[in-house]
Amino acid sequence: MASEIKNIKKQNVKEDMNVLERTQQMIKIALEKMRCKSGMYELLKEPLRFITVRIPVKMDNGEIKVFTGHRSQHNDAVGPTKGGIRFHPDVTEEEVRALSLWMSIKCGITNLPYGGGKGGIRCDPRKMSFRELESLSRGYVRAISQIVGPTKDIPAPDVYTNSQIMAWMMDEYSHLREFDSPGFITGKPMALGGSYGRESSTGLGVTMVTKEAAKLKNISIEGARVIIQGFGNSGSFLAKFLHDSGAKIVGISDALGALYDVNGLDVNYLLDNRDSFGSITHLFTNRLTNVELLLKECDILIPAAIENQITEENARNIKAKIIVEAANGPTTSKATQILTQRDILIVPDVLASAGGVVVSYFEWVQNNQGYYWSEEEVNEKLEKILNEAFANVYQMSIEQKVDMRLAAYIVGLKRLSSAIEWRGWV
Repeated sequence: MASEIKNIKKQNVKEDMNVLERTQQMIKIALEKMRCKSGMYELLKEPLRFITVRIPVKMDNGEIKVFTGHRSQHNDAVGPTKGGIRFHPDVTEEEVRALSLWMSIKCGITNLPYGGGKGGIRCDPRKMSFRELESLSRGYVRAISQIVGPTKDIPAPDVYTNSQIMAWMMDEYSHLREFDSPGFITGKPMALGGSYGRESSTGLGVTMVTKEAAKLKNISIEGARVIIQGFGNSGSFLAKFLHDSGAKIVGISDALGALYDVNGLDVNYLLDNRDSFGSITHLFTNRLTNVELLLKECDILIPAAIENQITEENARNIKAKIIVEAANGPTTSKATQILTQRDILIVPDVLASAGGVVVSYFEWVQNNQGYYWSEEEVNEKLEKILNEAFANVYQMSIEQKVDMRLAAYIVGLKRLSSAIEWRGWV
C-alpha cells in the first residue's frame, strides 16, 4: 500500500513478533494442543523448499534492471503446493515463507488436497509499463519452472497481480514444456481455461463467512454497519456483495485515505469511479486516515489491506462486534487477546480469505478434467465448503475453549499432520 499504511506497518511491528515468528508460534501451540510428536513442529515451522531468483528485465528506457523473486513450498505431504504470486515493493523472504505456511492452514481448513505455496517479486507494478510487466512475469516463470507445475506447485494471482499476468505466465510455461498447460496456474482469463467466479471468489468467500459470523452474534446483515479497510480486488467485491445483501457500508479506505458516512456510502459510485489499483478517496476532500477509520462506529469491521493494522494500541478502542480478517495478518497477537477478552468475535484470515484458494482448486479440477462448471455451480460449491469450514472451526473453538484463530490452526493442521505421519516423515 502507500506510504501512510507502510508507516503504520513499521510502527506496529515493533509491538509484536514478526509475521513468520507469529505464525510459527501459532503452529507450535496448535500442535501441542493436538499432542503431536515433537518432530512435527520442527518439520512444519519452515518451508520444505524455498528458492530465490534474480530476473533481468530490459526496461523501456534501455536499462537492464534485475528484480528479486521468491517461491516458497511449505509442505507437499497432502498434495501439490498452491499459492499466489504477489508483485509488491515490500516483498520479503520472511513474508513469502509465512504466507506459504498460512496457505497450508487454509487448505487444511477447507479440506483441499494441497499444501501451501507462495511467491513474490520485489517490484512496484504501478510504475512499470505493460511490456515491462510481461517481461518480468515471463522471466519469473523461466526462473522457477523446474519446481512448479500442475502436479508440483500451482501459482495464482495475489497482491497487484491479475488474470493478464497469469495468462503470460501460463503461456511461458507452456512454451518451456512444449505442451499447453492450463493446470499450471489458476486465476487465468476465461478464454484460457479460467473458472467462473475466480476473480470475485475471495470477496465472495469473505461475504459468506461474514454472514455466518453475524448469525452467531445475532446481527442481521440487512442494515448491518460495515467498515472495509482496503478497496482493492477483495475489498471492492466485498463491498458490492455486502451492499447487495442489504448491509450498510459506512466506511472504506484505500492507500490514500478513508471515507466514512454513518448513513452509508454510495457503493456503486465508488466502484464505478475507482482506478485499476482500487484508489477512490482522492476524489473526496473530507478524507480520514486509515488509523481513524478503524476506530469508527460499526457492527462489522473488515480489514482487507495489509498486516498489523489492529494492535495493542488501538484494540481497546475498536467499536465493532465482529472483525473479519480479509487481509493477511491484520491483527497482532496481543490485539487478539484484548479483543477476545472484550467478546469481539474474530474470524481469522486463514478462514475468512480462503475463498480464493477454494475456487482456484475448482479451476485446477476443471482444467484437469476438461469439463467446466457454471458460475452458479461454482458459487454453490464454494458456499458449501466455506460454511462447513466455518462450522468446524467454531466447533473446535468451543471444544478446546480457545479463540477462533487457534481453533482454525488446529483444524488446518489435522489433515497435514496425519498425512506426514502416514508417510513416515515424523
